[in-house]
Amino acid sequence: MFDTSTDHMGGHLQVIDIKALKAIAHHLKPIVIIGNLGLSTAVVAELNRAISDHELIKVQLNIVDRKLRVKLANQASQLTDAKIVQQIGKVVVLYRPNEGSRPALSNITRYGH
Repeated sequence: MFDTSTDHMGGHLQVIDIKALKAIAHHLKPIVIIGNLGLSTAVVAELNRAISDHELIKVQLNIVDRKLRVKLANQASQLTDAKIVQQIGKVVVLYRPNEGSRPALSNITRYGH
């Protein structure tokens, strides 16, 4: 469906890519939770580790304020060099291709078509 060898980070994700990534992310559970303390160094390190291993991850934002959730999602995207695939309520899906990822861990390799 989409070419992971192409560098999507320089531009916007194509519509076909977004649809494929949303389909893969649909069944995923959030693996990083961001709370009221926001993006601490430890949280950013965990985001980077998770996205390096899995390429596509869900992050839960346990923040009541909608504007703050959007701001934190954008900051998480910038700090990890990832693209936001979608944000619905308190959950954001981040994607960063990693050609060196292990196939057993990569959600793209495991669930992509």
